Amino acid sequence: MRVLFKTSYAQELGLFRDNVQRNWYVVLFAALLVLPRLLPAYTSDISLVFIYGLCGLSLMVLAGYTGLVSLGHAAFLGIGAYAHVYFIHDLGLPWLVSMALACAITAAVGVLVGLPALRMTGVYLTIATLAFALIIQEVFARWDSVTGGLKGKPVDKPAVFGVSFASDLAFYLLCLAFLIGGLWLTANLLRSPTGRAWVAIRDSEIAAQSMGVNLAVYKTIAFAYSAALMGLAGGLFAHRIGFLAPDIFSVLLSIQLLLMVVVGGLGSLHGAMYGAVFVAILPVLISQARDSVPAFVAAALGPLGKGVADAAFTLVDRFVKQPGLEPGLFGLILVLFILFEPLGIYGRWAKIKLYFALFPLYKRATFRRQKAYMRSERLR
Repeated sequence: MRVLFKTSYAQELGLFRDNVQRNWYVVLFAALLVLPRLLPAYTSDISLVFIYGLCGLSLMVLAGYTGLVSLGHAAFLGIGAYAHVYFIHDLGLPWLVSMALACAITAAVGVLVGLPALRMTGVYLTIATLAFALIIQEVFARWDSVTGGLKGKPVDKPAVFGVSFASDLAFYLLCLAFLIGGLWLTANLLRSPTGRAWVAIRDSEIAAQSMGVNLAVYKTIAFAYSAALMGLAGGLFAHRIGFLAPDIFSVLLSIQLLLMVVVGGLGSLHGAMYGAVFVAILPVLISQARDSVPAFVAAALGPLGKGVADAAFTLVDRFVKQPGLEPGLFGLILVLFILFEPLGIYGRWAKIKLYFALFPLYKRATFRRQKAYMRSERLR
């Protein structure tokens, strides 16, 4: 069993737990640089994982660290996407300036949403953010001069300082750079007094207020920072899909983003990344299943007779090609994770690591659910 001894406050405040963890992140970064060479056909899909990673960071700050559940983050994503495209195409601003303005506008909208939400918590806050998402979707559909309305708006490939990022590999590296920057900024912010105030608010608003934490200020900062990260992801998302339409930023997308952080693991930056991988890969697996499952079932039932095989093929084909299959699976997975693995994928990974660290002294009662008096105790 490996025990880490800390001998100074600098170790406690360091970005990495120790040199071993830092070296693992260096290896991961090198692997991400080599990955497009090994899987060139999936480079574009991995870029989407990076964008979803930024979305997961955004919602994790709000839901995982501040305890404010939102179903309106698809609206923030759309605001960032449309603002970025408007500044580039219609006003002709440089790419980085357009991205910065999109983040600023999205953060300002986050403040406007956060101020009325200061008096609401729990399900009431969730309903308010859901209403905000529906209103913004109607704005996208009717503001033709900026968004293009229901006709949509095409998006060109990004070009930074005259350098084109039109290829999949170049865009992959661009998304990776922004994701690393977002992770670095968020990790440092969470170690600052602001991040500690967010965690205190998540654990107990009354206790945080008694310690001098201004709830209104820090909740507003959380909304603004979360919205700014989502605006950054929206700008990259616009270039990734190549065409903006109002129905893209629907309530279903907000549910998928919430699913991302819940499945990945609330209260952990690692959980945001695990959830991004899960949400980006699941639609790909569903689409492959729609093509392969009916044929596989028919082949398996072939010896039973052609009639039975044809009937099974027709039945399974109709099931997997239902238009509501993907939302239904997302909802089912969310319910199953809440019931059986509330700490998400990262929580399961932490349990596996602890199991091997304590082996053969591991006891079953180690992970037995006990009453937790503070939310932090459930997120360790």
